[in-house]
Amino acid sequence: MLPRTRTANHRLTVFHLVQPVEGGVARVVTDLVGAQVLEGIRVVVACPRGTRLSSALADAGAEVHPWQAGRAPGPGLPGETVSASRLIRASRPDVVHAHSSKAGLAARLAVRGRIPTVFQPHAWSFEAVGGTTARVALAWERYAARWAERILCVSEAERRTGEAAGIAARWTVIRNGVDVRWFGTDDTTAPPLEETILLMSRTPAQGPVVVCVGRLCPQKGQDVLLRAWPEITRAVPDARLVLVGDGPDRERLRTLASSGVLFAGAVDGTRDWMRAADVVVQPSRWEGMALAPLEAMACGRPVVLTDVSGARESLPPGHDRHCLVPPDDPRALAHAVGRLLTNPQLRDALGHQARSHARANFDVQDTVTAVSELYRQLLGLPQPTTTERITR
Repeated sequence: MLPRTRTANHRLTVFHLVQPVEGGVARVVTDLVGAQVLEGIRVVVACPRGTRLSSALADAGAEVHPWQAGRAPGPGLPGETVSASRLIRASRPDVVHAHSSKAGLAARLAVRGRIPTVFQPHAWSFEAVGGTTARVALAWERYAARWAERILCVSEAERRTGEAAGIAARWTVIRNGVDVRWFGTDDTTAPPLEETILLMSRTPAQGPVVVCVGRLCPQKGQDVLLRAWPEITRAVPDARLVLVGDGPDRERLRTLASSGVLFAGAVDGTRDWMRAADVVVQPSRWEGMALAPLEAMACGRPVVLTDVSGARESLPPGHDRHCLVPPDDPRALAHAVGRLLTNPQLRDALGHQARSHARANFDVQDTVTAVSELYRQLLGLPQPTTTERITR
């Protein structure tokens, strides 16, 4: 399996292997692929068929091929690896970019360093599990690092976690970004979310709104927020909570929810929900660097985050004392959220600072440019000039 011979006029081909196909990973891949197509790169993507991601990437101009792979390793892994190998060989890419632990496992087994490979964990797999499973996942990451030309982390904290775990890799850190212009632009045609919340909630319309965006699963920690919610409503009785997203924990979380909690389900876009919020909460147990807080800050909303990888790097200077709490600590979470809900002046000040911070530091255009520059660096290709970047 050999990469294509590159000439002066060679058109770069990038092969993305993707699983999972929802949530933050899907948004990162969608942004990358769309920008790379516009840049003139030939983009090939392999991911499970019949998903929103596969449709969105095809619409963006990528060559999309079905790769039927589950989220977790299992008995189907050998076949998934063979399938990935065939797709990669047929595409003849210059670079293979594998997203998240499952795709990273299959891609590195398939390629084994014969083509420059970028592995992007999007949070470490060994943080998601415990016991023997965690030990096996870590042993694999230590071994497979030799087959990645770069491990691409989305925060310095994610890189430090990998280094501390004994992964000897060639590291690059490129922080996540969001479309700060889209999230920061007012849109008077947006649907009346306040009316929707009122109709689906039992609490008064004037109550402040807390929004939590993410897949309903243990990683995102919505159960911690629901355990904190009774204490929050004791301080702010008319507060309302909206959980945006869907996932395997939906029914379990419903049993934990009290009145005033709305399950919005899966949505096509988060911007209008962020704008309906007075405070956005991300109570994750582990992350690389979560996108939802960046989106919220770009909308000018204050965020309350758990102190996991990427959280401190996301926040504006000085916000940690108001907005950062330990993971799995409902009391600390309730205190931080309650303080913001009862202090509109502090809320507004933090929101204005957050918007400026997001615009200056988390523009997705900077992220996708840095990734393209990484590819060129790995291949020994010249970097585009500033004029070329502006033209594109």
